[in-house]
Amino acid sequence: MTHGADGRVVVVGAGIAGQQVAFGLREQGYAGAVALVGDEPGAPYERPPLTKAYLRGDIGPDELEPRPAELYRRERIDLVRARAERIDRAGRTVVLDDGRRLPYDRLVLATGARNRPLRAPGGDLEGVFSLRTRREADALREALAGAGSIVVAGAGFIGLEFAAAVSAHGHKATIVESRARPLGRAVSAHTAAHFTSLHERHGTGFVFGEEVAALHGDRAGRVREVELTDGTVLPADLVLAAVGAAPDTRLAEGAGLPVDDGVAVDARLRTRDPRVLAVGDCASMAPASGTGPRLRLESVQNALDQASYAAERLARPDEGEDAPPYGRLPWFWSDQYDSSLQIAGLAAGHDRAVLVGDGDEAFSVLLYRRGALAAVESVNRPADHMAARRLLAEGRAPTPEQAAAPDFSLRAFARAGG
Repeated sequence: MTHGADGRVVVVGAGIAGQQVAFGLREQGYAGAVALVGDEPGAPYERPPLTKAYLRGDIGPDELEPRPAELYRRERIDLVRARAERIDRAGRTVVLDDGRRLPYDRLVLATGARNRPLRAPGGDLEGVFSLRTRREADALREALAGAGSIVVAGAGFIGLEFAAAVSAHGHKATIVESRARPLGRAVSAHTAAHFTSLHERHGTGFVFGEEVAALHGDRAGRVREVELTDGTVLPADLVLAAVGAAPDTRLAEGAGLPVDDGVAVDARLRTRDPRVLAVGDCASMAPASGTGPRLRLESVQNALDQASYAAERLARPDEGEDAPPYGRLPWFWSDQYDSSLQIAGLAAGHDRAVLVGDGDEAFSVLLYRRGALAAVESVNRPADHMAARRLLAEGRAPTPEQAAAPDFSLRAFARAGG
């Protein structure tokens, strides 16, 4: 069955979310025109390997591209390599930087997020890098060949994955983090302690509770030192700024669409203009219940799930308010050295943590909020992760007291139906 034979969907942003919308439309039987707008040269690619396999040199550029150019032609997806400058909502067109105007019946913003700059004097010196695009990863790989002292500003996932990747080639980084532990906003204290120890065993150094105050360079304009807020000076001829990201809301703001830590969308991913949707890292979603805070997630799986949902809705526009609201369970992962972290659910605001497992190299942490299971962090326990996803999706879970029992097994609990 085909849908929307006369329509035209324009997707702005050719990252993983934008790609999934475009191909998801075809999978859903959408027969109208589809255009995918991306401002980077070459075929669309995947970003997650940039901090891991690609940076290590384990894979090449072609292996970053999940779909060959021929597939876009076969699926009749028009790849538009240009920068979207503005949205003309009245005329239902997207204006590109080369002067072209793309008409749309439905528009999807998948503009992602942009790295926050390192706001310190000297942040523009040569040798100071960000890591989000393939071009930045290529520049980093080239610079690493001659790097001696490496400083990473920020102990989030990007900073830690970068440190792990470069360690494989004998580089030892020092990570500067303003909080008291790594992944401070993302994981529990026990999981953070595991990754601190893991990195230290591989030679990574940490400075907690401080920030980068200034970067100092030589006469050629190349970074040589990083000065911290306590006056400590670290030698550095390569600095990675990994201090977080901000949603790219430029187009939405220019079009007069509401923005609230991202492009504001409802529980069906629609902006205030029902012809414009937003998905992925740039989207700030209202809760389906109508009450509670907005939620914006920066994760691969969230981007893919929201994009698939948007494709379903666009292929079936007549469903309208009868369509179920978006409600996929969030889950995340990160691979560092020989440790694999998998997280199901959202841990923010948890008030109790229960450790399951040996507590050292393979364990899970069950995180509760007001007595209800909110999230499960699993390190090197993939079966626990799958069990956690099942339990959270079904809305059933062990009590904190059950989980704290010496012989408790999350997998057995899930198999037993609670």
